[in-house]
Amino acid sequence: MPETVAGAGAQSVERHSTKFPTVPIAEVPLPTESAEAGVLRPIVLVVDDEPIIADTLAEILARGGYAAMTAYDGETALETAALVPPDLLISNDLLPRMSGVDLAIAVKTESPDCKIILLSGQLSTADLLTAAKSDGHHISLLSKPIHPADLLSKVTETLGSAKPVIGDGS
Repeated sequence: MPETVAGAGAQSVERHSTKFPTVPIAEVPLPTESAEAGVLRPIVLVVDDEPIIADTLAEILARGGYAAMTAYDGETALETAALVPPDLLISNDLLPRMSGVDLAIAVKTESPDCKIILLSGQLSTADLLTAAKSDGHHISLLSKPIHPADLLSKVTETLGSAKPVIGDGS
């Protein structure tokens, strides 16, 4: 939820706040050797309607050696995925005008090899996932909040063999 903070001057600054605990940046892993030049990194599309959350998750992923992109709504995420097909979609379950499950199904339709992780703070999301799984869609669920190390571990596990690969220079 945005809150307005009055500055020293006549301007006010809008700041987003969440009810999630923060993790000190020192606890976020530093970039691995996969962040070197000439390395093909798995592409992860992070979608959350709270920009601070999407941007923070993308920063954590980038520090973990992944190429991370962000979108703040389902429509933009679909456009981004059409231009740069992701290896992994990480989406909030509740987005404006489109659920995270609907977004996941749409992305999988265009990019069948894309893996999906849904982030949720809601128990009702399990029902949406059950319906999606009965239709043949495999979607992993993570509860919010999540520690950066746990996020990176789940991303690595989900991508499996899609780990960073050194290019051959051609």
